[in-house]
Amino acid sequence: MDAFYASVEERERPELRGKPLVVGGRADARGVVAAANYAARKFGIHSAMPTAAAVRRYPQVVIVPPRGKMYAAVSAQIHQIFNRYTPLIEPLSLDEAFLDPSGSERLHGDAEQIGVAIKRDIYAELQLVASVGVAPNKFLAKLASGHNKPNGFTVLHQQHAQAFLDRLPIERISGVGRVAKARLHRVGIRTVLQLRQASQADLRAEFGHAGERLWQLAHGVDERAVIPYSEAKSISQETTFAADIADLDILQATALALTEEVGYRLRCSDLRGGTVQLKIRFGDFSTITRARGLRAASNVTADLWEMLSALLQQQLGARKFAVRLLGVGVTNLQRGARCGNAGQADLLRPHDNRKQQALDALSDQVRTRYGSAKIRRGSSLLA
Repeated sequence: MDAFYASVEERERPELRGKPLVVGGRADARGVVAAANYAARKFGIHSAMPTAAAVRRYPQVVIVPPRGKMYAAVSAQIHQIFNRYTPLIEPLSLDEAFLDPSGSERLHGDAEQIGVAIKRDIYAELQLVASVGVAPNKFLAKLASGHNKPNGFTVLHQQHAQAFLDRLPIERISGVGRVAKARLHRVGIRTVLQLRQASQADLRAEFGHAGERLWQLAHGVDERAVIPYSEAKSISQETTFAADIADLDILQATALALTEEVGYRLRCSDLRGGTVQLKIRFGDFSTITRARGLRAASNVTADLWEMLSALLQQQLGARKFAVRLLGVGVTNLQRGARCGNAGQADLLRPHDNRKQQALDALSDQVRTRYGSAKIRRGSSLLA
């Protein structure tokens, strides 16, 4: 999705459309830009910069606080459009996913035609713009999707892939972040062409198994399948913030939205989970994963959130580090509950659990029929 958070805010408030706008914190010492629309980018404003710096570059810039739950709800609507064309959907974040349409081509046309149709439907129904990349594998498709933003549509055939790759800077390779980029620069590798020409043995010696993976990607090789969540051993949802977030309220709201999506997917996949997981990647790229078992396997959103909110508070309550990525997930899956039927009650608190099941069932029915934006959990669970 193009400038996803900012585009959603423009859609919700049409009077802001076309004006320089950022989604982010206040213009003080700690506020940062989470997303900037393209009108703001013309003034040199971009994500991850301090909000105060954005104001200095254009004093009339409109600042809108992030609304994580709403973005998650719109993301779910986008996934409903994906489902019309293929069940093979692998979410990457709230605003990005891999799709494998190979089994749907007799019904909907080839991959390029399906990409055009999805892009058209997203704009017609949600008034949002997506950029699409069509390619033989996940790595190349991701690169293609970012090639001509905004409003891009890039088809990358295998015979043209290597020429496309060779001219890219090394940081466009998936997994090459700030630290890996610096290490590659130290050994004289700055472009994908230079990486491709490097010795596979030297890369393995320098980076271990990751070096071999880098060498494969430089040659356009990526054998990973698109894995839909219904076939996975776990169900999870994560989002990478455009700018590091230190505000605990924003992180809690985002985690709650992710939890609602995971609960919905569990119920619609006829699954309950026994363990919840929280994943946090900080601004220094260090990552922690914490898990906690439920009293009984569940897909009730309130049950999942009770454990996840405790984990979030435990890990972030006393920390001063900003968060780059936040993810929630459920493992130890069991069959047991259709969408709209939240499954077995917790015998330790049957009355409250039945009430939460009824809320989930109603929420699922509304989501399935009208889309996630029509119903969202209020702030009571954050208390």
